[in-house]
This record gives sequence, structure tokens and C-alpha cells, in this order.
Amino acid sequence: MHHHFIIYKPYGYLSQFIYELKRPKKLLGELHDFPENTMAIGRLDEDSEGLLLLTTDGKMSEMVRSKKVEKEYYVQVDGVITPEAITELKIGVLIGFDGKKYLTKECEARIVKEIPNFPQRAKKIRDERHGPTSWLSITINEGKFRQVRKMTSAVGFPTLRLVRVRIGNIHLNNLQAGEVLELENIEV
Repeated sequence: MHHHFIIYKPYGYLSQFIYELKRPKKLLGELHDFPENTMAIGRLDEDSEGLLLLTTDGKMSEMVRSKKVEKEYYVQVDGVITPEAITELKIGVLIGFDGKKYLTKECEARIVKEIPNFPQRAKKIRDERHGPTSWLSITINEGKFRQVRKMTSAVGFPTLRLVRVRIGNIHLNNLQAGEVLELENIEV
């Protein structure tokens, strides 16, 4: 019998259970007593937060990471994002990946007018004295290393905060940072 979980990965945690290097890091196992052989499905980098699926079923992991499953992110960027930048994001932008240039696939992108009600982050982002910020939603069905951050930088609006809010039809909803929910099964 397999176990499945959704968690709100907090800022500053790695999407893994073991870290071999010398510097101490916060790992997922500190959030909950997960069963043996639990693995994260996909990753969120240390500076990113939000929805992360975990399972003991390797086949489930492959299916969710496939290009058929959409991942939606809310992104706080430096500056007031322009409609032109949103259009560029939608049609694809050139980012660096593995030492080469990569053109991102078409995606959904839109300005988020209301500031999302996410939990306060452990590390302060910055305050208004450094200029305005804005929020957007980006939905992709690919996942290159730090892709969303690279995409917003490519259009001139560096990412300040990145929160994954949806994988397929599973939503972050009102989960709080560090909260873990066990599911009967995962259907994305």
C-alpha cells in the first residue's frame, strides 16, 4: 500500500530527505514523520515555496512529472510587470539551461491584481522603499532548473518570491507553510 502527501514546502527547505554536503540544510523529513521510501514528486528549489507532492509510488512520480500535468506558480516580481512582458512570457523566452540557450514553451501568464494571502515568509522579502513589486501567475507544463525565475528575469522582472499553487487539479488552498496532508491517492 502506497502513501501520498501534499505539503506546503516552506521557504528555506530542500525538496529532499538526504543532503550529503557539509553545510547543514533544512530537509523535508523535519516537517513530518514520513514512511520509508517517500520521495518528492518534482522539486521546488530552496528559495521557492508552496505545493509539493510526495509519494512512495515511483510510477506516480513519473506520471506527475510528465509534460501533460500543468504546474501553476504565483510570482512576486521586482517592478510593475507590463502587458508586453506578460505577452513575451506566454509565447516563450530564451533562458540559459545546461550552458545553452533554451526557448521556453508557450505557457499561460497573467497579472494577479489582488495580493495573494500567503503565510508570512521566514526571510523578509524587502519593503516598499526599494520600489514597487507586482504579482503574476505563470502556468507551465515543463520544468527546467529554476525555469520560472529565469523566465521573469528574461523579460526584465526578477523574481522576489515564488509559490507553487497548483499541480494538475491539486491546489495549495489554505495549507500553511510546513503543513502536511496525507491523501488516499493522488489524481492530477
